[in-house]
Amino acid sequence: MKKPVSRYYFGGYAMKRLISLMPIGLMIALLAALPMSSVNADEVSSLRGSLALEEQQSPPPVAKLKLDLEKFERNFKTQPPLIPHKVAKYKINLKANRCLKCHDKANYKEEESPMVGKSHYVDDAGVEGDKLNMGRYFCTQCHVPQADTSPLVSNTFTGAQ
Repeated sequence: MKKPVSRYYFGGYAMKRLISLMPIGLMIALLAALPMSSVNADEVSSLRGSLALEEQQSPPPVAKLKLDLEKFERNFKTQPPLIPHKVAKYKINLKANRCLKCHDKANYKEEESPMVGKSHYVDDAGVEGDKLNMGRYFCTQCHVPQADTSPLVSNTFTGAQ
């Protein structure tokens, strides 16, 4: 036999709901009653500085690549070597890797360029093979062209000795 539902059960449920929603309603009412502070247009500053929207700032100078034979010192033991030549137009995708034309095991002696590190030929099982590990295939993910620039922010970092 089904028990009759008393009106006190629904009343208790409604009361719990009302009590749980009351603080939210009170906060909304208080926020609406607060006076809105006016912001003076002279106090607001733009990231563009004092330039109007129609004006354009000249772009920052592009860093010159340091393309001489002098290599930069590495800052820490495992830092990937910097690239001492332009790579902007090199194609590196799943079908082609322009870096391997000169730096692969098979070609580096002919091209008189450094060979890709042996660690790049080690597979996931730790076995060194003849094919480049695809996890190391996209060279510019770690290696960047060396540029003769000054630091963006001052720092006291000293590299490994």
